[in-house]
Amino acid sequence: MRCHYCDRDASFAPELNGVQVGLCETHFREQFEYLADTEALAYLRQELDVDRPE
Repeated sequence: MRCHYCDRDASFAPELNGVQVGLCETHFREQFEYLADTEALAYLRQELDVDRPE
C-alpha cells in the first residue's frame, strides 16, 4: 500500500468503516501532531480509557 499523501510505502494503514488509508511514517507523524492539537485526541483518550489502571 502507498501513502495517501506521497508515493512512499505506507508504514501504517488505519481503517475506519471499511476504508483503509495508507500513511508513511512522516505523514503519520504529521497527522498525529495535527490530531494532538485538536479535541480529537482527547476524545480518543476518553473513548479508549487509556488512563485507567490495569
